[in-house]
Amino acid sequence: MALRDRLNAVALSRRQLLTGAAVGGGLLVAWWAWPRSYAPALQTGADEHLFGPWLTVAADGVVTVAVPQLEMGQGVTTLLPQIVAQEMGAAWGQIAVATIPPSGAQANVPLAAKWAPLWSLVPAVADEQGSYLARRFAERGNFSATAEGSSVAAYEADCRAAGAAARAMLAMAAGERWGVAWEQCEAQEGFILHGEKRLRFGELAEEAAAMSPPDPPPLRPQPPGERPLAGGIPGPGDFPRLDLPAKVDGSFLFAADVRLPGMVHASIRHGPVGFPELGEVDAARAGGMGLVGLVRSKRWLAAVADSWWTAERALERIAPRFVGPGGVDSEAIEQALDEGLRRGEARRVASVGDPDAALAEPDMARRYDIAPAVHAAIETASATARLADGKLELWIASQAPEAARRAAAKAVGLAERDVVLYPMAAGGSFDARLEKQHAIEVAQIAQEIGRPVQLTWPRAEEFKALPPRTPVAALLTATLSRGEDRMPTAWRARLALPATMREFGERLFANATPEAAMARAAGKPDPLACEGAVPPYGIAHVAVDHVNVPLDLPTGPLRGNAAAYTGFATESFVDELAREARRDPYLYRMTMLGRDERSAEVLRRATGLGEWDGGGEGSRQGLALIRMQFAAASGSIACVAQAQLGQGGVRVARLSAVADIGRIVNLDVARQQIEGGLLFGLSLATGSSVTYRGGLAVSARLGDLGLPTLADAPEIVLDLVESDAEPFDPGELGVAVAPPAIANALFAATGVRFRRLPLLSEGI
Repeated sequence: MALRDRLNAVALSRRQLLTGAAVGGGLLVAWWAWPRSYAPALQTGADEHLFGPWLTVAADGVVTVAVPQLEMGQGVTTLLPQIVAQEMGAAWGQIAVATIPPSGAQANVPLAAKWAPLWSLVPAVADEQGSYLARRFAERGNFSATAEGSSVAAYEADCRAAGAAARAMLAMAAGERWGVAWEQCEAQEGFILHGEKRLRFGELAEEAAAMSPPDPPPLRPQPPGERPLAGGIPGPGDFPRLDLPAKVDGSFLFAADVRLPGMVHASIRHGPVGFPELGEVDAARAGGMGLVGLVRSKRWLAAVADSWWTAERALERIAPRFVGPGGVDSEAIEQALDEGLRRGEARRVASVGDPDAALAEPDMARRYDIAPAVHAAIETASATARLADGKLELWIASQAPEAARRAAAKAVGLAERDVVLYPMAAGGSFDARLEKQHAIEVAQIAQEIGRPVQLTWPRAEEFKALPPRTPVAALLTATLSRGEDRMPTAWRARLALPATMREFGERLFANATPEAAMARAAGKPDPLACEGAVPPYGIAHVAVDHVNVPLDLPTGPLRGNAAAYTGFATESFVDELAREARRDPYLYRMTMLGRDERSAEVLRRATGLGEWDGGGEGSRQGLALIRMQFAAASGSIACVAQAQLGQGGVRVARLSAVADIGRIVNLDVARQQIEGGLLFGLSLATGSSVTYRGGLAVSARLGDLGLPTLADAPEIVLDLVESDAEPFDPGELGVAVAPPAIANALFAATGVRFRRLPLLSEGI
C-alpha cells in the first residue's frame, strides 16, 4: 500500500502539473496507430521514456498514461489508464495520469461524427462512424471534446493498442537480454516474465523505447473489463479511482486552485439575458477599496483586486447598469412555445413506417412541458490567464479545450500558436464547460490588466451567462389497436423548442456570439435536439416532428441530453396509455418491446428488484424504461420509483434500477455514474429550473433551485446486467429514467398526473 500511495501521489501532483506543457521532445516510436505528424503531448521527465502518444515508462516503473478528456467527476482519469494497464500487464499501483492538451493524435472521432450536423456541410456523409471526413475534421482540428459519454468509444481501441505495443516492446527488450523469443515472455503486474526469470518494466524501459513493435500490436484475447457481482451487490473493484485519495485529502487541483506569482483575482457582472449592453459605470463608488482595475466590455464589467472577495464587493457597490434590448421573461418563453406547438410549421426529423396515414385519426393525445434547467455544478466557471511577451497561457477546465484556446486567441488578437492551454479538472460540469465565454473573458482581462489574473464567476452570473437546457413543449399522439390490449400502432411526437443543438454548434465550432448562433439556427430542423423521441418499443409507425421556436434565451446541452426531456414525455405517455387500457404498465411495456431482448431483460429484472406490485392506485410505484445509443454501442435502463407527496413536496423513498451497459470496464465507476445520474434525474424532477423576469434568473443561489439534499436522497438499489456487448457510457441513463419513473409513481400515489418538469411547478 505504501508503494501505491506514493505512485498515486505522483499521478496527482507532479505529473498532473506537467500536463500544461503541450509540446515537447522525446522519442516517438512509429507504429500503425501512432500518427507521425503530431508532436507528442506527453512530456518526459528525467529517466522517463516515451512509448508513443499514450504512455511513458520511467526507470522507477511508473507508467504514465495520457488522458485527453476532462475529468469532471465521471472517472475518465481512471477508465482510460485502466484499459492501458490491463492490456499492458501493469500493476494498478504503478499507474500515473497526465491530463494532456488537445492533440490530433488523440482526436475524438466518434463524437465528431455524431456532431457532424453541427460542423459539416455534408453531415449525411460525415456522420457515419469511421467516416474519413469526421476523422480528418477531428484530427486536423485537435478535436478531443469530452461529451455524450464518448470517451470509451473514442479511445478504448487506441489505449488497448498502446498498451499492447508497450507490452510487446518491453518483452522484446527482455527477450534480447535472455536470448529468447519475445513471444515466449509474459507481462504481469509490472514485470516481464519468462519461466523463473523476471524484470521490472522500469529496468527495461530505456531499451524497450527504442524497439519497433509488431504491426498491428498483439491484443490480449479478452478486452478490459470487470464482471458485476451476482444480485447487484456492490463490492470492491480491482481498479479503485486514481483521483480519490487526492480529492479526499484536498490536494487535488481544480481550475480555481491555480496560483501564479503576482496573480490577481477578478469577479464579473454580465447583463440580463436578452443581449443588453453595458451602460454608464460609476467607478467612484468603489473608491478606496484597493482595486487593481476595472475592465469593461460590450456586455460585461469585471473588477480586479488582490482578492476575489474585494473584487466582488466592488461590483456590488458599483452596481453596473445594462441598457438596450433584453429582459427575457419566462411567460414570454412559454407563450412562444405554446404558439409553436399549436400552430408552428413542423419539420420531420425521424420516421418509421407510414405515420401520417396511420395517425389520420389518433385515439389519444397528451401534452408535456419542460422548463429550462441550469447546470448548477459545484464549481462555478473559473479560469486563469497570463499574457506576457506575446504569449497567452490559459489554465482552464474545458470540455472543448481546443475551441476554448482558439476563442481566447481571437479575443486578444494572437495567433493560435501563441496560446498554450493547461487542462485542469472541473468540480462538476454537466456540459457547462462545453461553453467558453469565461476563457474569452479572462484572456481579455489579463490583456487589459497586464498581470496574471484568475476570473471566477459568482453563482448568479452562471445563471445569466451560461445557456440553460432548453425549455420544451411536447405533444404526443397515438393511434391504438382495436382489440382489448389497446396497443399503440402509430405514434407521433411533436416537439416545440429552439434548434438548441444547432445553436450550441455555432457557438462551439464557429465561435459565434449567442445572438449570432440563434440567428443562424432559426428555421432549421434539429434532429440532435429531438434525440430519444423515437420510443424504445416495436411501434409500426412513428413520426418525430420538430417545430423550431426561436427564443430570446440562448440554450445548450445538459447532462442527459435530449433524452432527459424526450424520455420524460415518452415514458409518461406510455404510462397513460397503459392506465387508459387498464393494463399493468410493466406488462404493457413488455408486450410492446417485441424482440428487444436487452431492454426486456432490464425491465423484467427491475420490476423484480423494485418489488413491482402492478403500480395500482395507492401503490406509490412508477416505472420507466430508457434506451440510448452512441456509435456502435447501446444501453438500456429500467427503474421502479417509490414516491409520494409529503411535507416539502415530492418524497422519493426508493429507486430500483437495472441497467445493461454492455461490457463493464470499471464496475465501481459504472455504479457511481448510474447512481449519480439517478440523483441528478431526481433533481430535474424536483427542481433545477429557473424562472426569468426582466432577463434575470429569479433563483440566484443553489439553495433556490429545489435541489435534493442528503436528507432527500432515496435508497438506491442498482443491478448491472453482465454482457459482452460493446461498452456504453453509464453517465446519462439514470438522468433520463428517474423523472418519468417518479412522475408515474406520483400518479399511482395521488391519482394526479404531473405533465410538467419540475413536477410540482404547476401546483397540485
